[in-house]
Parts: sequence; structure tokens; C-alpha cells
Amino acid sequence: LQGYASEMDNPNLVHLIPSALQNKKEILFGNLPEIYDFHNRIFLKEIEHCIENPELLARCFLKRKEDLQIYEKYCQNKPRSEALWRQCGDSIFFQECQRKLDHKLSLDAYLLKPVQRITKYQLLLKEMLKCSKNSEGTAELEEALATVLDIIKAVNDSMHQIAITGYEGDVSELGKLLMQGSFNVWTDHKKGHNKVKDLARFKPMQRHLFLYTKMLLFCKKREENTDGHEKTASYSFKNSLKMSTVGITENVKGDNKKFEIWYNGREEVYIIQASSVELKNTWISEIRKVLT
Repeated sequence: LQGYASEMDNPNLVHLIPSALQNKKEILFGNLPEIYDFHNRIFLKEIEHCIENPELLARCFLKRKEDLQIYEKYCQNKPRSEALWRQCGDSIFFQECQRKLDHKLSLDAYLLKPVQRITKYQLLLKEMLKCSKNSEGTAELEEALATVLDIIKAVNDSMHQIAITGYEGDVSELGKLLMQGSFNVWTDHKKGHNKVKDLARFKPMQRHLFLYTKMLLFCKKREENTDGHEKTASYSFKNSLKMSTVGITENVKGDNKKFEIWYNGREEVYIIQASSVELKNTWISEIRKVLT
């Protein structure tokens, strides 16, 4: 923040800033100032209080559960930040900042730190749990770990969610995103020509499902090469089912990894095959919660 972000306002360096970067500070750095401020003002002090009493550490995470969600915002912006960096990361402005700081690594390595930080917390808490079997604070550590894993899951899910294309409505009105993942899907429609129905039985479609409290979205995953860099996935919207109108059949004859979601008194049936029985059961229990 000091070596790069504030240098963008340095009158001596303004002429070096590439035009693609003009007024794009918020895109490049995301809400990094907010994350820094939270750690600097609040979280660091609270963690330092636990140096003598490590059993109190878990409480810091539980108490700051809401605050830690600032990482989700940061990660959601990351693809935009990376695209901008690819565009102007090799400019003289950044080279000059890096030279002044005498850093071996360029800015993008530091912009990755918050993403790495939130995943490091779970490793830290797991390590602490290993050392604290049945002692004071163990239950709280387990709860703290679950909290951090929840945040990581939310970050992960939201990263996929921002890549949905072609959905007419507003995704933010569908309620909380509970689960997302890829499945084999077969459809069976009562209406329409029988031929279509027979064809549909054999060849599954690859679909990426997004389960919200109000809606289940079916999307098709597309991987695109972004200007010679890593593949970015996008999910083109195919169809949706209102959760208030669906039913579920937990077991499908002949395959314990399959379950059914049907619509309108089985007028449309979607047979969904998970990659494992565990995954299937997780999805079924989440869907059950929504339906009940």
C-alpha cells in the first residue's frame, strides 16, 4: 500500500503511470486498505493478547467472524485485478516502485497475499488443534476452524458465482449461495417427443449446479484461454428451478451416486450424478434443509 498504491498519487511518478491504469486504483488493489485497516487497528492487537494465553486465540476468530468476510470481497475482485495487472504490470511505473523498495518480487506476488492469508488461518488452527486434545479451548478451536472453513467456502463459491453468464435475473436476489459443483445430468421431460426422451437417457450433460435458497441454476462450464494465460472458467446459464416447486428423490436404482430433482409433479425430471456418495449426501442434506 505504501510502496505502490500511495505512489500512484506521487506527482513525480504520475507521468509514468500507463493510461490503462488511470483511475483504476480500486480495481488493482481491491479493498486491500480495508483489510489492512482491520488487521492494523483490531485483529493484530487481539491476537497479540493471546501470546501468553494461546487457548484464547479461537475466540478472536469467533468474535471477528463477520469482519473476516472482507476477504470475500477481495477475492471477488481478484480476477479484475489480475486482468489489469496483465495489461500494465510491465510498465516503467511498477518497475520504478519495485526498484525503490528493493523487492525481488513484483507487486502481483504481494496482491496474492490476502488470498493466501485466509487459507493459512485454517492450517494454523488445524496445527493448534493437534496440540490441544481435550484441553481448555479445544471446542472453541474446532468452532473457529469451522468458521474459517466457512469463509473459505464462501470465497470459493462466490468466485464461481461471479463467472455466471447469460442469467437474466439478478443472482443476488436468489438468496444465499449454499453449494456449487459439477455433475453429470440426464433430463426426462414428460412433454414433447419420445425420441428426445430416449436420447436424453444415454448421454449425460455436464452441468455446473448452483444451489441457492430460492433457486437451483444449471449452467454449462466453458473454459476460455485469456490472452495466452491460464484458463478462466465461465458458466453459461441453461435453466433454473424454483426451490419452492421442486421435489427430490434421494436414491436412483442402480447407482448410489445418483439422485433426482423433479419439477411440477415429475413433469420434468433431472437425474444428477455426483462424483462420490459423500458429495451426493452433502447436496441432498442441503437441498432437504431448503425444502423443509
